[in-house]
Amino acid sequence: MADLQEASVTLPSDPASVSAARTYVGNVLTQWGLPDDSESADTVRLIVSELATNAVQHTLGQSPAFTVDVRLERDEELRIGVTDSSPRQPRRLPAAVQQDNGRGMVIIRWLIAENGGRLLVTPTPEGGKTVWIALPWRPGTED
Repeated sequence: MADLQEASVTLPSDPASVSAARTYVGNVLTQWGLPDDSESADTVRLIVSELATNAVQHTLGQSPAFTVDVRLERDEELRIGVTDSSPRQPRRLPAAVQQDNGRGMVIIRWLIAENGGRLLVTPTPEGGKTVWIALPWRPGTED
């Protein structure tokens, strides 16, 4: 396989785009050899859903669209970045037990830690940000 495989999609900042982002990434990972019904695929889809939801809900109207970048480096590390136009950094919000939202970053950080990955936020030259997750690539070691 190539040293680097890449895929990208830009979607409007609309709640319906969260599902589109999740489906897009799932399809890309299947093409790259990750079984669609694997636990890793489920984990990545959940992370993408949370990142895309944040890009739609928490950019305060500053981002008309967001981009999802998917990269597989040397068949060793999967990187997924969600870029939006807002400079506002993601943060953990205190979530009440019965609150329906506000736990996205907590979920993402827990899933990343559970899977030996990491999270990084980088500014874009245009003044926005990309929230990156990196996970070990293990398409044939589970289920």
